[in-house]
Amino acid sequence: MRKTTILLSFLLVFSTCKNAEKNTKETTEATKQEFAIIIHGGAGTILKKNMSEEMESAYKQKLEEAIRVGYNILKNGGSSLDAVTKTINIMEDSPLFNAGKGAVFTHEGTNEHDASIMDGKTLNAGASAGTTTVKNPIDLARAVMDKSPHVMLSGKGADAFAEEQNLQIVDPNYFYTERRFKSLQNIKDKEKTELDHDTKVSFYDETIKDSKFGTVGCAALDKNGNLAAGTSTGGMTNKRWGRIGDSPIIGAGTYANNNTCAVSSTGWGEYFIRGMVAYDISALMEYKGLSLKAASKEVIQNKLTNLGGTGGIVAIDKNGNMVAEFNTAGMYRAIMNDKGELVIGIYSN
Repeated sequence: MRKTTILLSFLLVFSTCKNAEKNTKETTEATKQEFAIIIHGGAGTILKKNMSEEMESAYKQKLEEAIRVGYNILKNGGSSLDAVTKTINIMEDSPLFNAGKGAVFTHEGTNEHDASIMDGKTLNAGASAGTTTVKNPIDLARAVMDKSPHVMLSGKGADAFAEEQNLQIVDPNYFYTERRFKSLQNIKDKEKTELDHDTKVSFYDETIKDSKFGTVGCAALDKNGNLAAGTSTGGMTNKRWGRIGDSPIIGAGTYANNNTCAVSSTGWGEYFIRGMVAYDISALMEYKGLSLKAASKEVIQNKLTNLGGTGGIVAIDKNGNMVAEFNTAGMYRAIMNDKGELVIGIYSN
């Protein structure tokens, strides 16, 4: 009798454990996103008191336009790579952001673009730096990944490769915007260097209200479970000597791995390079088992901040969890989940 009671108790406990395991699994699967997308349009001293209603509305409208392009691609079964590319195209074509059309000026009065993209499934990647005639630098980064044996091309060689790939080439004057040119003149007059996302060496300018409008990026998860990330930028105002920031550096500005997450960075590039910020988040998840939220917070709020760097990231993990982490006053950002729910943010609160 005693043996029978013990056996029945064992079976009851075993059954309860199995049901609990099943319920936990079902809960996890039920909360998993089939697909999702997150974008940024730069991070920095973005304060509501310095933003007119018209300008705030313009940024929100463009962020929504961009993310809905990627969302529709994902919803219709398209790849995360296509969603990232096409979403960034929208922001590159807008003078609001420091990428493509809205790129800032170098010390010499030119516009030099950097971009990168990475496939989380294959770990293949492509990047370009210092281009001056390619209308959409993220398209060039994609072409380098898909149609060359290399990861990064730069300068005139990258421009030449873009022409060979029949990408849209424009006259450098296409990238001229009066606001960006005035920023260059102001910074030259004050003999200071404006870092794209930093306030420590910035200057007060009525046209930009001490706000740093920057780098654009996107991270996405598609219905096939593949992650991708991409980043595009015009760099920093008054940059010299062919300076290249983190945006085209795989592991610093962009990283994607189906086993962990996809990340796009925006901020003071030199520090993101030193900290290998995008990859570091993935590594903390892979080697220490941290969640995307915990890993992102550790890297941005502790490691990057302790280095002296400012900026942020947007990221998505293999389950569709999304994070926008930054240590600045604001970051232009938007997210959409598989239910079509849209959230747009600008300020830290």
